[in-house]
Amino acid sequence: MENFDTVVIGAGQAGIATSEHLRAQGIEHVLLERGRIAERWRSERWDSLVANGPAWHDRFPGLEFSGDRDAFPRKECVAKYFEDYAKMIDAPVRTGVTVTRARPHENRAGFLIETSQGPIEARHLVCATGPFQKPAIPPIIPESSDVLQMHSTAYRNPEALPEGAVLVIGGGSSGSQIAAELHDAGREVFFSIGPHDRPPRRYRGRDNVWWLGVLGIWNLDTPAPGTEHVTIAVSGAHGGKTVDFRKLAQRGITLLGMSSGYENGVLHIADDLKANLDAGDANMLSLLEAADAYVARTGMDLPEEPEAWVVGDDPACVSDPIRELDLERNNIRTVIWATGFQFDYDWLEADTLDDRGRPIHQRGVSQVPGLYFVGLPWQSRRGSSFIWGVWHDAKFIADQISIQENYLAYAPNSP
Repeated sequence: MENFDTVVIGAGQAGIATSEHLRAQGIEHVLLERGRIAERWRSERWDSLVANGPAWHDRFPGLEFSGDRDAFPRKECVAKYFEDYAKMIDAPVRTGVTVTRARPHENRAGFLIETSQGPIEARHLVCATGPFQKPAIPPIIPESSDVLQMHSTAYRNPEALPEGAVLVIGGGSSGSQIAAELHDAGREVFFSIGPHDRPPRRYRGRDNVWWLGVLGIWNLDTPAPGTEHVTIAVSGAHGGKTVDFRKLAQRGITLLGMSSGYENGVLHIADDLKANLDAGDANMLSLLEAADAYVARTGMDLPEEPEAWVVGDDPACVSDPIRELDLERNNIRTVIWATGFQFDYDWLEADTLDDRGRPIHQRGVSQVPGLYFVGLPWQSRRGSSFIWGVWHDAKFIADQISIQENYLAYAPNSP
């Protein structure tokens, strides 16, 4: 049986970042990846996806993307970036290895990790499988219905869908980009939107990621109650534009409130569309206000942008909202659920998950000795699940492993 000091499960952004810091600490380790490096970027996203942040920002400190620093890299470029980074740091990645079970030893330190290529023992175990593990589809429309239902991870392009109208459910980055793409391809689109944050793509000549940085928002360490997984409507598509749901409606997309139930082919819609849009507008305007205050305080010479404050009039689908949607009558043949993800740690047998399967941890350090997590939302700050943020969290975890190694290696002097 193989034995390592540390086993890292996952070779996406969290695993590669962890490997870099473990190597810097001189800690022997191996990364186990069931697919290829950055597999989810390769095979679980739609064809036209680009990063939601510009290349200068959404990266690790040790390597820049090739090309325009202000561009939004395509998903293939992101996957290649992590592959190149793994080669650059000589990360010990083993691809095509599925972890089927991992558990702490009963009477001694360390873990037994069972894999598709045999068992491995390790003193430390890092779960770096990230926040996007198991697609979440609310049980609203039964599988026996006549429409094709898929999660956004299964969507590839408009041509791959059956003919007819499409209902997109979920108003975050994925849902807004997919809905716009389908409309541009000539499809009739119905778009169900829940509560969301709606930051500007750019303001006064700076991208929103820059504003989140200088305003200290990326470093917020505690989410407000109920905002751990707030939907954020932001897009890097077509060079990056602010997501404006009212403008999508003006282009011909029918906006809906949240989907609340289903009966006899009819989808019931909550009466919350205008409230959701207004709250999203308020979120955007609060960021603009904070940005203006920052400019006034620092004296930076950034051009004013009064048009960014303009909120358009409510389209008819907002002022007179649809409350019931007959799928057959509206020729809806496909429903795309852009409704996020759930954690999936079915392979982890350790007393560190809550009743919803979420890790119990402090900055990624679990309550089980030697067990760590990297890549979780809000692991240490708002930016934790983003590429640059996970790099810093991974350093903290590698430091904790090194500290534990020092404790374990300590032997008191003989009397």
